[in-house]
Amino acid sequence: MDSNFTRPTSFAQKGFEFAGGFGCGDDVETRLNDLLAINRQSAEEKALFASQQERVEAELMETPIKTDQAFALFGLMLGTFPPLALFTKFVYLNLRNSDDYWVVALLLFVNLVCALSGYFSGRLIGKIVAEIEKYSWTAMLLILPFIGILWGIISGGAGGLFIFVVGAIFGAIIAAMVGAIALPAFTILHRLLKKGDLIERDHFLPLALGITLVISAILLGTTIR
Repeated sequence: MDSNFTRPTSFAQKGFEFAGGFGCGDDVETRLNDLLAINRQSAEEKALFASQQERVEAELMETPIKTDQAFALFGLMLGTFPPLALFTKFVYLNLRNSDDYWVVALLLFVNLVCALSGYFSGRLIGKIVAEIEKYSWTAMLLILPFIGILWGIISGGAGGLFIFVVGAIFGAIIAAMVGAIALPAFTILHRLLKKGDLIERDHFLPLALGITLVISAILLGTTIR
């Protein structure tokens, strides 16, 4: 899985390269700009990691996933499995003795739209959550349900538009409830497990899949008697 992650380069290494370049006749202003860039990167890295140990742990990750990518993939799962559970229920209850199997194709298309919407909107949600995770735990927990509701309305409403428009309303309502529960649950564990802006893939997958499948099972179990 490509996380597009560049591991942080130590300030000492870059500082040595900078110092070694003097005396070569290079433009002083260019060198000064390089030094300022190094100082900015060093400050950003210090703000990103709570301690040197956390930084080392991030550098040792084999398959790190950045926050925005983690929430994009989580959105993909939420846009795929919970709607699939609801559509499976609908087909099971209503189409067993029907010839209207074109509805199945429509529902699969809607499921695809929900999945893509969850993925791309998840990138934006990830950037927002990355900032919210810097708040106190109390403030974060108060804000997250509302962000989750907004995320659900965007994703569920986008897919529901294809079910005679009215479906957008029901899709947005159901997805908003899912988002209000799923986003806080995932973010709490993400904040505990991440190192800087990164989470190990082996931690992310069971966490994201576990939350998604539990929600899907609840939706399926509460509708099929």
